[in-house]
Amino acid sequence: MSCAGKIRNALLCGVVLIATAAGGQVSNSPEVPAGELVRQVVANEVASVNTPVKHLFRSRKQTPKGSQTRLYVETDDAMAGELIAINDQPLTPAQQQGEANHLAWLMNNPDQLRKKNAREKEDADRTLQIVKALPNAFRYEYAGTQPGTQETGRANAPLVRLNFTPNPSYSPPSHVEQSLAGMQGYLLVDPDARRIALIDGTLFKDVTFGWGIIGRLDKGGHFLVRQAEVSDGAWEITEMNLNITGKILLIKSLTMVSNEVFSDFRRVPDKLTFAQGVELITAERERLAHAGVPSEARK
Repeated sequence: MSCAGKIRNALLCGVVLIATAAGGQVSNSPEVPAGELVRQVVANEVASVNTPVKHLFRSRKQTPKGSQTRLYVETDDAMAGELIAINDQPLTPAQQQGEANHLAWLMNNPDQLRKKNAREKEDADRTLQIVKALPNAFRYEYAGTQPGTQETGRANAPLVRLNFTPNPSYSPPSHVEQSLAGMQGYLLVDPDARRIALIDGTLFKDVTFGWGIIGRLDKGGHFLVRQAEVSDGAWEITEMNLNITGKILLIKSLTMVSNEVFSDFRRVPDKLTFAQGVELITAERERLAHAGVPSEARK
């Protein structure tokens, strides 16, 4: 996925530190300064935005209120998605009809579909803005290597660990990058595949937006994002883990606690309308039902 269309606003900056994956040339020599390695990887990630690969995939999101399982497909018009299970149990006929009605409403309302597409593009642009800031916003140091897995990078491929801390001389150009000043953590980079396989970050201090008027993220907030090679050399996000609290506009509490796992990626045609995407989702839902796949296994 490129990250599958799912990342929403500036208060979720932690999540969008990983964008779509790369192309180009990255050296894995330890003689290359850690900051320069990150700069090369980021340049490749930015370049990759122009060559996206579309997938049909499944998501299972766990929150304190329970779990939801969805099917998604990336299309030219917007991301199409359908809820297929709640707490690992199939939807009731009424719930299924509600999902079908919503998709039909989107297909029959071009203005709403354009608005959905515009929101997703804004998210992607914000992601790109954050990714471009990574080389300057942090200081990096090598911290060893470890093997990749099917969910993190490539199975058994060596990953380089890079610890990061804020660069005290960095001046955020806009509110989107302001949260970076309060983060520290580490990256796992696959230098041969030229991908960021994992980013793990923690807020070591409170972070405010707009002098504290727009919002605040509390110290101790944590996020983790994994991505891996899924098919035909394409990379997608395989997990997003959030545990962040704060406030919006001084009074409204903000709580984001969830773990979302993405799986069963299958490539779809590069040119795909929203209506065609819905057809693919419907066929996949019916395939799972006819195959007798238990709901708890559809994750």
